[in-house]
Amino acid sequence: RISISCLLPASWHFSISPVGCPRVLNTTLRQIVVIGMLAAAVSLLYYSLVVIRQKYGRAYRDKRFHRYLARVTDTEATDTSNPNLNYGIVVDCGSSGSRIFVYCWPRHNGNPHDLLDIKQMRDKTRKPVVMKIKPGISEFASTPDQVSDYISPLLSFAAEHVPRAKHKETPLYILCTAGMRILPESQQKAILEDLLTDIPVQFDFLFSDSHAEVISGKQEGVYAWIGINFVLGRFEHTDDEDEAVVEVHVPGSENREAIFRKRTVGILDMGGVSTQIAYEVPKTVSFASSQQEEVAKNLLAEFNLGCDAHQTEHVYRVYVATFLGYGGNAARQRYEDSLFTSTALKNRLLGKQTGLSSDSPYLDPCLPLDTQDEIQQNGQRMYLRGTGDFNLCREILQPFLNKTNETQTSLNGVYQPAVHFQNSEFYGFSEFYYCTEDVLRMGGDYNAAKFTKAAKDYCATKWSVLREHFDRGLYASHADLHRLKYQCFKSAWMYEVFHSGFSFPVSYSNLKTALQVYDKEVQWTLGAILYRTRFLPLRDIQQENFRGSHSHWRSFSFVYNHYLFFVCFLIVLLSILLYLLRLRRIHRRMLRNTSSPSLWMEEGLPAQTVAGPL
Repeated sequence: RISISCLLPASWHFSISPVGCPRVLNTTLRQIVVIGMLAAAVSLLYYSLVVIRQKYGRAYRDKRFHRYLARVTDTEATDTSNPNLNYGIVVDCGSSGSRIFVYCWPRHNGNPHDLLDIKQMRDKTRKPVVMKIKPGISEFASTPDQVSDYISPLLSFAAEHVPRAKHKETPLYILCTAGMRILPESQQKAILEDLLTDIPVQFDFLFSDSHAEVISGKQEGVYAWIGINFVLGRFEHTDDEDEAVVEVHVPGSENREAIFRKRTVGILDMGGVSTQIAYEVPKTVSFASSQQEEVAKNLLAEFNLGCDAHQTEHVYRVYVATFLGYGGNAARQRYEDSLFTSTALKNRLLGKQTGLSSDSPYLDPCLPLDTQDEIQQNGQRMYLRGTGDFNLCREILQPFLNKTNETQTSLNGVYQPAVHFQNSEFYGFSEFYYCTEDVLRMGGDYNAAKFTKAAKDYCATKWSVLREHFDRGLYASHADLHRLKYQCFKSAWMYEVFHSGFSFPVSYSNLKTALQVYDKEVQWTLGAILYRTRFLPLRDIQQENFRGSHSHWRSFSFVYNHYLFFVCFLIVLLSILLYLLRLRRIHRRMLRNTSSPSLWMEEGLPAQTVAGPL
């Protein structure tokens, strides 16, 4: 015989005999119903805890897995109806025009090691919310009172895309670059003053005095470095053994153990006028002299990307240097100026006519074979014809790097801290990409030997053959005749800047040339808003902790709160039901055991008398 008992506020039990199962029929119908309800509740609870948990757990894992990939395929329109989405605006006021970028990000995930997951906002057609106007803001140097009217269309454009309810909490940053830097400080101040005075009257974005400024080239380089490393996920602190790491010595923490974190990437950017380099210097730098140390202070930027300024594990030390006149077009101009001057001097001294007519042109090794070109200066003209000698071109260009014999120097004798070539990675943008991809079709992973061979072959190819290839569409779609003509020179210049100027070994294999990262153009404005919002996660975390300290149950997720409520409700319901059934059984037993006189008395009838002896 098996006895089953339930010890609840109203105890009850029944027995099942191993012989003669009909004993089960002795249990009341209500007990069977209760047992069935209990079994159903247990089954439902099991389903909730196991099946639903697996579903939510898989969704959470998928979300974590796709978090990084979302940066690659993030082309969906921004859900402006999401109340948890925040927005930020950055205006890039450059020399030729101004562009506005609108960014968005969800609530912070609560991990103090992570930055906000900032992405570029996309409109209903999935296009990035970007707008550009001309001319540059520096054109209003003499009429600063018109600056706010000039920039107003950009802000109106942003206001149309950011939900109205979010305007007051949306930070607006107006950051001016090269064009404004060359203006006198008084004119810079007048332009910024007009912005700070008039914009708050017209728009209700979060815009304070520190949100409008002229940034230095060093700041711009740091922002670009932050942007590329954020997109590549190099600020995520994970324990993935497949990720390359570096040992970092944070200044001011010499007595602590070294920090190991993800290896960041350096950037090389060669434009038309200037060339820029930026990379992390993870270890303490030593200086050969006090003058070198003073110069280094202007080139090394040290900043904390953590949300808590007291935590030094997110401190990055980045070297940033910009070289004016070392861009592709500027270098060609300097080269031509030198040719013109030196050839004119030789003609006077030796009585020659080199370059004065197309019949006796100057033989330029930096132009493709048989390519004809002209140089004009002060109304005079010099004729060139290419010989396509890549190695000779490199040799001629080396003096234009203006390197010195001192150690730890790069282009123009500028200080450069040592690069750990065995454990480093660089991305080359602009001319680094155009030189390798537009004509040579070698963009991506850079290999010096393959690049040199391809450049030699190109330079030695006759111009007529190059034109035929161009007409057949064998080059990149945006490559033009100007690119074809100066590809030989720019290839030699890029090679010399990289290997001789910045001293990267010919065997270096960790350079990737790129136009975009994950099919997106990475702007320095992304790095700017990341840096300027780095303290916001701490505010969110503190608010969550404050709520949690007053209401501990809020720390549970909604799913587990639901489970807890369901179990409590079920227990209370069963307890009440069993208690009522127990009371009813007791009441029936009392009715059966009560004597008849008692029943009569309860019914108000006269009691019977017992006959006695007469």
